[in-house]
Amino acid sequence: LTMAQGIPDEVMMNDTLIKELADVAKDAALLQGVLMRIQETPNSSELVTYAPFTLFPTPVPKAVFLQALAVQTHYNTLVDKISQDTDFLEEALSSTIAVDDFTARLFKLHQQILKEGRSQSIVLGLNRSDYMLDQRDDGSSSLKQIEINTFAASFGGLSSRTPDVHRHVLKVAGRLEESQNILDNNPAAGLARAVAKAWELYGSERAVVMFLVEESQRNIFDQRYIESELWKRNIPTKRKRFDDVCKTGSLDQDKRLFVDGQEVAVVYFRNGYMPQNYISEQTWDARLLMERSLAVKCPDISTHLAGTKKVQQVLTRPGVLEKFFPDQPQVVEQIRATFAGLYTLDMGPEGDKTVTMALEEPDRYVLKPQREGGGNNIYGSEICQVLQGVKGSTERMAYILMDKIHPAPVQNYLLRRDAPLQLNNCLSELGVFGTYVRQGKDMVMNECVGHLLRTKSSEHSDGGVAAGVAVLDNPLLI
Repeated sequence: LTMAQGIPDEVMMNDTLIKELADVAKDAALLQGVLMRIQETPNSSELVTYAPFTLFPTPVPKAVFLQALAVQTHYNTLVDKISQDTDFLEEALSSTIAVDDFTARLFKLHQQILKEGRSQSIVLGLNRSDYMLDQRDDGSSSLKQIEINTFAASFGGLSSRTPDVHRHVLKVAGRLEESQNILDNNPAAGLARAVAKAWELYGSERAVVMFLVEESQRNIFDQRYIESELWKRNIPTKRKRFDDVCKTGSLDQDKRLFVDGQEVAVVYFRNGYMPQNYISEQTWDARLLMERSLAVKCPDISTHLAGTKKVQQVLTRPGVLEKFFPDQPQVVEQIRATFAGLYTLDMGPEGDKTVTMALEEPDRYVLKPQREGGGNNIYGSEICQVLQGVKGSTERMAYILMDKIHPAPVQNYLLRRDAPLQLNNCLSELGVFGTYVRQGKDMVMNECVGHLLRTKSSEHSDGGVAAGVAVLDNPLLI
């Protein structure tokens, strides 16, 4: 591969070969199971097709890739410690919950569980920390964290299959040596291993792992890979929706959770991270029922709050990391090295300074609301429009400001269903999957279990694979 662009020179000059390779890639994708289910309209039949992905793997510097893997277990520990620190969560989120109704509702639920007392001492975390590579003036790259996902961190399943697809494409393209350099990657097995540990600690072979999913699930096969790994271990799984829990969910006298008459050992939330997921008070009641229960929650409400943008911003303040890692300066240094500039928009002189910075040079920053799921961030002139409207009011506290990261563009072909095949300038985002299981005060598992590379055309500022912007990719280490 040509490292500057990621595309074989002779392939770039041969459009016919490119189309042939694209067809080979699609066939390989279907054979390897890189699939998504798409419901086009409420009245249409369901269509199974390949997930969008790059024709070629993208070059990634080995040093920063290994740096991202090495810091993941520390991020796992950090998230878990934050979730247990009720005073820190309350202080960090105090301004946000004053103006953001969704975060406030989550925090109210958190307080209610604390008041009643947690029913389950087993904590299960399935996280994904996302990074981009900021290009320095000397051409080297610096690893900078975009966010950490503590809720429904996706594409662990599909990214377990993409290595075989790119190996096959490179072989067909006559690049056998490069094909052998594609890394093995199986986050699905690692994620399932942590779920299985939590299920085992729960201690009932009759109890199931319940995947709480959306009404219409476009990304179903990503989840099915994890289910399959659990079935290999003879761990039963069920897919349920909020509506199922509303209608058939109950707790017995020991707070064991039953849905459709089956005991639930683990609730794996793949739904419930956006306001629109809670369509009624009954939906909130169902979330409360699950949080109250003896079932292991992934994530529980405290870990959900630990993954908010505001907490991410507060962590960058001097002395905060040291609070969570006393007498561990090397851990603090490893984590802090991945921080991008993050700034508060709280009322007061510090927030006023942030507003001025953003209005003077909006192209240097990203404005982030407290939302997950992709496609929510605000860029460029839109930052000015939003901040001009809220700069004098408490509404601005619903956002944080972040330095814009500038990765080096790489050329590649993006394969999407019904989209033209053309060469694009692309930007990539690296995700690292981490898992942990804690029982009481004992951390019984803390692992980095794989990675995810997502690539999109540089014309798009925001949005992931599920949002229809990015595609799946593989790193080719250089």
